[in-house]
Amino acid sequence: MHFDKSPKEKPCCTLPTVKKLLEQKRRRETSSVQPSCSTASTSPAPPTTVTQLSSAEPFTCTGASSSYSDMAVSFEQWPQAPESALSYYTNHPGSSYAAYSHPMTPDYSTQQQVPTFGDTISQPYQECPMTVADPNMAPSWSLLAPGQATQLSFGSSMDATKLEEARMLLSGMDYSRATGQDEDGDTILHIYTAKGLRECAFAAAERLRDVGRLDAKEHKGKTALLVAVTANQPEIVQDLLSFGADINACDVKGQTALHLAAHYGLPGVLQAILSNRPAVNLEARNFEGMTPLHCAAISHSVTMKALSSSGLADVNLQTKATEKLSCVQMLLNTGASLLSQEIKSNKTVLHLAVKEGNIELVTYLLRIPLPNMKDFVNLKAHGHTALHMAAGLHGNPHQEEILQLLLRRGADPSIRNLENDQPAHLLQSGLQGEQLKLMLKKRSASSRRRIVSLQDQE
Repeated sequence: MHFDKSPKEKPCCTLPTVKKLLEQKRRRETSSVQPSCSTASTSPAPPTTVTQLSSAEPFTCTGASSSYSDMAVSFEQWPQAPESALSYYTNHPGSSYAAYSHPMTPDYSTQQQVPTFGDTISQPYQECPMTVADPNMAPSWSLLAPGQATQLSFGSSMDATKLEEARMLLSGMDYSRATGQDEDGDTILHIYTAKGLRECAFAAAERLRDVGRLDAKEHKGKTALLVAVTANQPEIVQDLLSFGADINACDVKGQTALHLAAHYGLPGVLQAILSNRPAVNLEARNFEGMTPLHCAAISHSVTMKALSSSGLADVNLQTKATEKLSCVQMLLNTGASLLSQEIKSNKTVLHLAVKEGNIELVTYLLRIPLPNMKDFVNLKAHGHTALHMAAGLHGNPHQEEILQLLLRRGADPSIRNLENDQPAHLLQSGLQGEQLKLMLKKRSASSRRRIVSLQDQE
């Protein structure tokens, strides 16, 4: 950090900025395949057990994808999935898809040096000698039934000795260095948090809280709490919240801690945030009009496509998919609204899941007991119902199964969109399209007979 230094201080004492951490991380990243989603974000990617890929344009869930037209549904031909994937889907209908390793460039690295206790201010900074939780030791997140509670733990307690040493280090620092911000807006708390140094972050949070700067924002609008979320540090998240950090603070894109945890699929961090209800706003909207639940659904759907194309061979991706679906479930079980529609195109999580052919998420959502399930299934997003979107899944191996699931839960094949098309009109040509069209017509005729029967009884 570039704090004002007295003439006696040595230049080697300068703290690394988050910007420098980002630049070093980018140099270590290798190029990979572009994601199918075309949206972009500058949000950092947390360290996870999944290998993170990089590209010029990182992926985000903040905002509707360009494939989600505001006025119409664009139906893209799905690439043919490998035989191993199709076989797995057929034989394991309830299986978990794995996360899409979307290209992201983390803003926060754990490879730089920061000031530690045991050294005087005039000496070069060295790595804080404390044990940081190994991301590879993350728990395996099991899928939950609707309404099932989740019990999570946040690791070991702090080392009292190291905490006292950290407090001594902070008390010996120059005031501007301990409490000020550098040219990028980073405080020493941002740096400690990004590094995952819990005792150091705790001591820094105490200092900044006392001067009313606990929620100071860096150049991308992130408070230390938002940095802790993106760095996947649930213990630090919990500590900062206990100090009174603003749980609903948002960055320059309107993303709250819930949005970021949901997007990156971090169940531990998400649970730490959700444990602070009712203070947390489950229906907070980012600047693209999406709730955390929308972000979680899109992220899981992107994951699903990657697993389909990989042939289900990547165990790490499967684990990440389980974590992402757990985030969807945790949000719903905590009270997030299933009926919320994102502002740009009025899509619910069901629309988002169906549009991407996410059979696992569609199945889960339709299992949730709703008294108005038929109304939910037939909600329109700029004229299109979920059934319209399913009809447009040309080439998707799960198209027929999704159509059947929607029909069984009350989807109405007779509803027309803004172009006056029924779902049957949007089906692909050829033998498969004709078979699906016949299925929709039979269900529509059956529904009409049932309505006439009820009218006769009245």
